[in-house]
Amino acid sequence: MTAVSNATASSTAGNSLHGKTLFITGASRGIGLAIAKRAAKDGANIVIVAKTTDPNPKLPGTIYSAAKEIEAAGGGALPLAVDIRDDAAVYAAVAQAVETFGGIDILINNASAISMTNTEATPMKRFDLMNGINARGTYLCTAACLPELKKSAAAGRRPQVLTMSPPLSMQTHWFAPHTAYSMAKYGMSMCTLGHAGEFKKFGIAVNSLWPRTAIATAAMQMIPGVDLALCRTPEILADAAYCIFTAPQFETGNFYIDDSVLAQYGVTELDHYAVTPGNKNFLPDFFVD
Repeated sequence: MTAVSNATASSTAGNSLHGKTLFITGASRGIGLAIAKRAAKDGANIVIVAKTTDPNPKLPGTIYSAAKEIEAAGGGALPLAVDIRDDAAVYAAVAQAVETFGGIDILINNASAISMTNTEATPMKRFDLMNGINARGTYLCTAACLPELKKSAAAGRRPQVLTMSPPLSMQTHWFAPHTAYSMAKYGMSMCTLGHAGEFKKFGIAVNSLWPRTAIATAAMQMIPGVDLALCRTPEILADAAYCIFTAPQFETGNFYIDDSVLAQYGVTELDHYAVTPGNKNFLPDFFVD
């Protein structure tokens, strides 16, 4: 059991994820898979919503390999090949999740596209890709899951939406180098802001979670100049997400930072999350003032 699991065991007693169903976009690898495996330790059911079905040596992980890892961790798994830009495919995935597991209790909007390029280097096709997956995809998946989340609330199962997006900070320096990406990523955060207020009356918590430091993922590998040795592992976000999911009180409309969440539960020793053991000089993530 990890340090954070010990720390949260007493403070969140009775709020296990056992038997709950999590619908996670981009869950075939990286942060999404880490969150899935952490929930699986409780015996949660995971709906793996991602596009990758065939192995790629440059981008490890498929929906099927993720399912095996989730089942090995103790959870149920439903791998679904879905492009979250496709309305019909998303609604069909929700229907399959309900048919398989009986409902949906938690939605994690994790899927995201990134291109840290300026306007001249960002063709409209790439602009549309980022906004289609990030902002529109988050909105679509939330809308598609909403009826099931309302049912979960009526049954007293503490439904939640957690979106992997940053605090809203309308500062020029977060936009100027990569306006299109910032628009798309903040679009996800705007969903959190609006839906938290809209869904509060239903008893559905809506929050965002973001890392203070860069996280070693396949996406980060694609950004020129990023040294993964100076990153933390996705497990820090998985443990922070677990704290949010199992918190004893109803919290909504928050833009959480991973290490701040862990600190609330007495977890301040974070060395085991470093890609490079002993490293203290981490790359800061974008959008954190």
